[in-house]
Amino acid sequence: MTPTFTDEDLFRWIDEWTLQKSEQCLGGVRNRQLRDGLLTAEVQGSARHPYYVEIDLTASTRTARSRLQSACSCPVGRTCKHVAAVLVSYMLDSLAMDDESPLTEQNLTQPPRPELLAELSRWQSARIQPAQPRRNGVIFELSTYNHHPAVLVRRVKYGTDGAISTGKWMDITADLLLDPPAYLTPTDLAVMIQLRTQRQPATKDEWIDFAATLQLIVSSGHGWVSCGTHGDVPARSGAPRRGELGWTVGMTQGATLLEPALSVEGGARGVVLGRSACYLDPVTGEVGPLLLDVRAEDADAFLSLPNLLPNEEAVVAQMLQQIDPALPRPGASDTLPTLQISAMIPVLRLHTIEFRPAWLGRRDPSQWADIATVAFEYDEHVRFLDDPSLFAHDTEGRLALLPRDLAEEARREGELRSVKLHRDPQPRAVLDGAGPQFQLRTHDWTGFLLGDVPRLEALGWKVETDDDFRHRITRVDEIDLDIQADPEDAGWFNLGLEIQVDGRKVSMVPLLQQVLHADPRWSRGQLDAIGDDENILLTASGNTRLALQASRLKPIMALLADLFTQRGAPLRLSAHDRGRLQALQDDAHLQFRGHKDTQALVQRLLQAPAPEDVAPPAGLQATLRSYQREGLSWLQYLRQQGLGGVLADDMGLGKTLQTLAHLLVEKESGRLDRPALLVVPTSLLHNWQSEAARFTPGLRVLTLHGPAREALFEAIPEHDLVLTTYPLLWRDEQALQSHSYHLLILDEAQQVKNPKSRAAVTLRTLQARHRLCLTGTPLENHLGELWTQFDFLLPGLLGSEKLFNQHWRHPIERGSDQRRAQLLAQRLRPFILRRRKDQVAAELPPKTLITRAVTMEGGQRDLYETVRAAMEKQVREAISDSGLARSHIRVLDALLKLRQVCCDPRLLPGETPARNAGSAKLELLREMLPSMVEEGRRILLFSQFTGMLALIAQALDGLGLAYVTLTGDTQDRVTPVQRFMQGEVPLFLISLKAGGVGLNLTAADTVIHFDPWWNPAAENQASDRAHRIGQQQPVFVYRLIAAGSIEERIAELQERKAMLAESILEGGGSAGPRFSEEDVQALLAPLPGALPARRKAGRQSKVR
Repeated sequence: MTPTFTDEDLFRWIDEWTLQKSEQCLGGVRNRQLRDGLLTAEVQGSARHPYYVEIDLTASTRTARSRLQSACSCPVGRTCKHVAAVLVSYMLDSLAMDDESPLTEQNLTQPPRPELLAELSRWQSARIQPAQPRRNGVIFELSTYNHHPAVLVRRVKYGTDGAISTGKWMDITADLLLDPPAYLTPTDLAVMIQLRTQRQPATKDEWIDFAATLQLIVSSGHGWVSCGTHGDVPARSGAPRRGELGWTVGMTQGATLLEPALSVEGGARGVVLGRSACYLDPVTGEVGPLLLDVRAEDADAFLSLPNLLPNEEAVVAQMLQQIDPALPRPGASDTLPTLQISAMIPVLRLHTIEFRPAWLGRRDPSQWADIATVAFEYDEHVRFLDDPSLFAHDTEGRLALLPRDLAEEARREGELRSVKLHRDPQPRAVLDGAGPQFQLRTHDWTGFLLGDVPRLEALGWKVETDDDFRHRITRVDEIDLDIQADPEDAGWFNLGLEIQVDGRKVSMVPLLQQVLHADPRWSRGQLDAIGDDENILLTASGNTRLALQASRLKPIMALLADLFTQRGAPLRLSAHDRGRLQALQDDAHLQFRGHKDTQALVQRLLQAPAPEDVAPPAGLQATLRSYQREGLSWLQYLRQQGLGGVLADDMGLGKTLQTLAHLLVEKESGRLDRPALLVVPTSLLHNWQSEAARFTPGLRVLTLHGPAREALFEAIPEHDLVLTTYPLLWRDEQALQSHSYHLLILDEAQQVKNPKSRAAVTLRTLQARHRLCLTGTPLENHLGELWTQFDFLLPGLLGSEKLFNQHWRHPIERGSDQRRAQLLAQRLRPFILRRRKDQVAAELPPKTLITRAVTMEGGQRDLYETVRAAMEKQVREAISDSGLARSHIRVLDALLKLRQVCCDPRLLPGETPARNAGSAKLELLREMLPSMVEEGRRILLFSQFTGMLALIAQALDGLGLAYVTLTGDTQDRVTPVQRFMQGEVPLFLISLKAGGVGLNLTAADTVIHFDPWWNPAAENQASDRAHRIGQQQPVFVYRLIAAGSIEERIAELQERKAMLAESILEGGGSAGPRFSEEDVQALLAPLPGALPARRKAGRQSKVR
């Protein structure tokens, strides 16, 4: 059964570009045959010899998904334009055959045709006694000498596969003809008889049948048309072609000569002898009649004339006119005009040509030669190197002198030696009319094209490559950037990078992915290691090779390299990435294209207005400084643009106040129709509560903390601000996920360092219109922390974690790539607002007091309640037994123990397991100090407990922070002061008694009171160690308070009853104690939310 294929198969096998290119080869398909499912043909292309094509249709059509099984002798080798041309030719002929004889009822009922039956009978008889395969034979090699025919006879042997091996030349002797070998066929003998008869004719009249002899050779099947010494092609009959007689101009020893010439249509060679005129085509092997305007014998005589000197032209012209007016007359060279030439341009042409060692069989592999030829363009007139012609035709077709600069042509040839091109003295293949061939000594054509060709072009050469030059490289000068809005995600653009190659669009995305995988310098961001003039080789479909200069590619890769997620995946750019959009639009190497609606959207994004000044909300119980008002306007801008961001002001500049003001603006404008969820470290929970109550009392605040929080989940929608902590996020995940939020805020966002942590995973599942991160240190240890925050804020902006590490983190952290660091900073700048203390120092007061309330948790909280209950009982019994006035020492001891628990349980005397319950204040200090030191702050840290300073020193050692200490036991007080003032260490640990007075430490800009001092004057006096005359910068004073504890209650008493607090703590005053039992009871009251001691053990909470 004959295999068939459809147009769908054709388009599945061959890409559109190759099909388009096959149209130019369609007319060159010859000798097409289909045998046993194997489709073979010859295709005449641009090369001298036709290409041989084989297509296994049986294997290619076995299933609906079978691939095309093909082979071609061209450089591509398979699935090329020649294969496509054969398939198209076969399909067109098949369709034509189907239309010639439509089946009808009449012709289906007629008897078989006699000629069909006769042919079948002959076929059957032949199969009964099959002929023995031929082992020996002869071939007739046809060529020309001048314009006369030359036929040589050679004995050959046939292999079992049909291949031919040549033997010796044969003379046609009388003995040979009288006793011919058995391998000679009757046709061979007939040809030999005619050749011997015509080899030595008595007159030229005996040559009248030479054309018939040529046709007899063709019909024998043993004729071959010679292509010189580099292989022949089988002879076959051809259609008549036109021939034209004329004159060519040349030079011999400096003299101009006119030579009679014969040109044949299609570039064939003319054969004129006697009364016969025919042609041989060395490319196609065709042999056919030659049509002339004069008789063959006159043409033979004309072509036999000797070359003419200029003084002979007139006489010859007159005589030719008398013989036959149709004969061409020579022109008068002494009267020829000289052409006006504007410039001479040297042209180097690169070819890949096929050649076969003599007499290879059809199926033997071809060999290929890569060569260069040289020509010179004198305006529109082209002359090859070594072509002596000095004549050309003008625009009106008249002969004229061409003023060639032969000395300049020779100098230009010398330039080729500098690029390792040299003349080939023995070319392996014939390239008619192209002049001498040049070979590349190094055979490195890729290096030649990329390195030497630009140098030649700089010298004025024009370099051209044939379509079939197998090392061809197309230079890419312009790249189109196509940007389209993602129809499935309004926040993203799809990017396309395209170039034009041979009239078709080629996507650059898979090609650049090749670059990233092949050369780690691109993927690792080592762009400075790549020279701007370095050529980057790319391979597109159809083995098309492209070259792109690194200087054009580096800006693109710097902008887009992190977008190449995986092979085949599209490039996606976040609409929030305005900096990159602007850079792409400004890149001179890119042509910014796209749908007009998409381009308009891009312009709107790039022209988005800057943040406008926003008035503070009416209900804000604070006055914003100008930089805080700027921060409020920026937060409102992010909300307006639908963006997330990081407010990264230095500690103490009021991130909490700016955020609360932002929330209040949202509420007063009516946009806060859902609650805002704020996630904070546990130690800061109370601080947010108190700040919200103080500055924005109009906000309804709900705190989700403690065992009783489960009952509050249903009230989430009824509040404006919901507070929770990082440890509770994943525990309350289900309850939090059941609501959507207007704003999701992370305070101290750097705490979510690990993107795989339970808190980070939970955060990504929460639904919120807007997202915000608050942190004084968005980057503590490594860039991965920054990626985690932006993966929460603007997912996809920095790509996947793997690609971020590969493209940004590792080159910056390991390779110290400053350029990459600058690019990353530029990309993130629109989404980060960071003001350092020194930038806004002019707006800050001389001294800023900040109270940081921390919440005791777990074992510390339990220990406090245990100690408090015990002390309360002892004090109550002492007052009952002795009265308040005589219980002063017992009250002070109780207050001391509670204050020690608030600082750190290890300050309590004795060794009990409860002493290792942990310290909320110390944990807060571990968070604050590294950030402050990184900001460049100089810190004084006071405590009245020297034991607490020792514990803080241990923590600082663990953090790797340098410090000096001053206590009552310090013998050398000068050295630590000098080291701190000279900037050797950033931290100074000072006890109350040792450093409360007498020190001048103006190098400090930050004071931390780890435990509050109940005498305000003493506390202020300690703070004034930094805030003194000579201080040139604002001072921040932090007071750390354990929320809800005795520290907070005595601070309240300090404000209401300063004298009472002094009398209790200092024991001073001649009037004695002036407080009531109610005051003592308030000081020893339980923590908020604490269970009574007698009920505590029996109650189990449902919430962990």
